[in-house]
Amino acid sequence: MMSEFQEVSKQSGVHPKPAGLVFQYGTAGFRTNAKLLDHIMFRMGLLATLRSKTTKATIGVMVTASHNPEEDNGVKLVDPMGEMVSPTWEVYATQLANAEQEDLLAALKDIIEKEAVNMSQEAKVFVGKDTRGSSARLSQAVLDGVSALGGHSKDYGLVTTPQLHYMVCCQNTQGKYGEATVEGYYKKLSQAFIKLSKNASNCTDDQKHLSVDGANGIGALKVREMESHLKKELHISLFNDGSEGKLNHQCGADFVKVQQKPPTGMEINPGERCCSFDGDADRIVYYYSDSEGTFHLLDGDKVATLISTFLKELLTSAGLDLKIAVVQTAYANGSSTNYLENTMKVIVRCTKTGVKHLHHAAQEFDIGVYFEANGHGTVLFSKAAEEKIQQLAENSSLIDEKKRAALLLQNTINVINQTVGDAISDMLLIEAILAIKGMTIHQWDAIYTDLPNRQLKVKVSDCRVIDTTDAERRAVSPAGLQEAIDTLVKKYRKARSFVRPSGTEDVVRVYAEAETQDSADDLAHEVSLAVYRLAGGVGGEPKPLH
Repeated sequence: MMSEFQEVSKQSGVHPKPAGLVFQYGTAGFRTNAKLLDHIMFRMGLLATLRSKTTKATIGVMVTASHNPEEDNGVKLVDPMGEMVSPTWEVYATQLANAEQEDLLAALKDIIEKEAVNMSQEAKVFVGKDTRGSSARLSQAVLDGVSALGGHSKDYGLVTTPQLHYMVCCQNTQGKYGEATVEGYYKKLSQAFIKLSKNASNCTDDQKHLSVDGANGIGALKVREMESHLKKELHISLFNDGSEGKLNHQCGADFVKVQQKPPTGMEINPGERCCSFDGDADRIVYYYSDSEGTFHLLDGDKVATLISTFLKELLTSAGLDLKIAVVQTAYANGSSTNYLENTMKVIVRCTKTGVKHLHHAAQEFDIGVYFEANGHGTVLFSKAAEEKIQQLAENSSLIDEKKRAALLLQNTINVINQTVGDAISDMLLIEAILAIKGMTIHQWDAIYTDLPNRQLKVKVSDCRVIDTTDAERRAVSPAGLQEAIDTLVKKYRKARSFVRPSGTEDVVRVYAEAETQDSADDLAHEVSLAVYRLAGGVGGEPKPLH
């Protein structure tokens, strides 16, 4: 035991922690300026090794800061089935990251004791990185951490975040989920996509064309690598491919969603399908401009609606009685919820904001579709659902329509990365669905029309005075706030509003939607005033938008 810790001590000296620096492991792991991360990377290598020993499985460590600016970096841990690391270990991550240099061994021993880690158990850690300039150096620090505790590591080099999640899942299912190589990932997804595309009647080359904004990041590199596998079933024009532009600068899913305009460096012709990945390719949004030149964004709600509608129709054709649900947050547009519940008769479940809440809720159904409005999401199939679909697809006595639907479902399962939101996988699925249904992007957009909405922030002295319930849709404290919101909402048609504390700063986030943009703006402002007055606003009173 002691000799192992000697190596940790020695290596830790090479990756020292600046005194007094404090970080919190959040939804996205650790994220900050790359210059401050060296000690954290080394320590996450240590932690992943311990996690591997306790789970007797391979653990993943991804070096990325997703949609943050180029000068930042970050790190996320991946649990055995390709999911986010468990909450208890998020706490350990924070403790280990913040232990001062001389307290590191004590903090490490504390985790080993609490988890009764068998230190002689073999450990295996998969490491991946994005294209940032700092990623090579930082991923090396992770590898140093793994070897300092005698763990084995596999360095996947440049991969998208979802690809690393996929590798970890493949490895721990002994290859049942797929082959744990980048090549294996391309093969599985492309073959499923090609089989799906064969069900599209006479698709022209024009209809097979898609413009992709790679955010000058890892997604662009990987789309390039995969293209040859797609056998011309999809014609991709790649923009912001990283050859000259800066990562996430005026491009990428986040930029497009927030700015409501196409990325820099992309020429878009009216009616043409376009999509943007974020920096580590785990989010995707679609968009187009119409004949008037107006920009239209299709966000995560529109994606979830397209996918769940397609799946629901296939289940009906296949005669399969499986429960399908769409999981949303309070930010999902009211029109999408209304369409899903009332027109499509799909179960809609609302959860707190944050991918882990959505993922967890989606696991409660035979098929769970979840997407955040920002374009991060996927589809989960229960073991039982996969088996039923498999049996049906292999049943030789079936009539044509049922058989076709079962095979389509089977290929749909194979094109989806169920471990985590994956821009490449989601792109292939959306493209296949549009081709099979013979739908243009404009027709997809027209399934329902978003209610106008407005999001505002109110600065408060302590955002913890706001406490919510009902998946953040209602405020329980401070006293009188929810009643005030209810009264204001009644003034407008088709209106809805909620407030929630920010997870990262002392601000309260306000969301409002209504029949017209003016109404949504007015309601958002009035609710902001109520928050300011009842929840200890700081600075000047919120000003009206008009």
